[in-house]
Amino acid sequence: QVQLVESGGGLVQPGGSLTLSCVVSERIFSMGWFRQAPGNQRELVATFSSRGTTTYADSVKGRFTISRDNAKNTVYLQMNNLKPEDTALYYCNAVPPLVHSWGRGTQVTVSS
Repeated sequence: QVQLVESGGGLVQPGGSLTLSCVVSERIFSMGWFRQAPGNQRELVATFSSRGTTTYADSVKGRFTISRDNAKNTVYLQMNNLKPEDTALYYCNAVPPLVHSWGRGTQVTVSS
């Protein structure tokens, strides 16, 4: 079973930045970052395909950047100009997600 460990979350003021990391126990070709805010469904935020193509939700386009380091089996999410509505628990997973491999996530809170 693939293991996913997210880190890098925290409390940041509006307009601030954070970089999330996700260590994957084995190589997965297409990866994504997801987030879930209280009372909301989990949503896909960004993807990184096996061809190096990236996609973003409209709500984060231009502010978030997904990248990966295959040598380290790590996927990153650079988040800039954070907004209060970005507050959520952030997860990484394959795309489409591996149902039994969700990690604990990392909490991002954007507040002044």
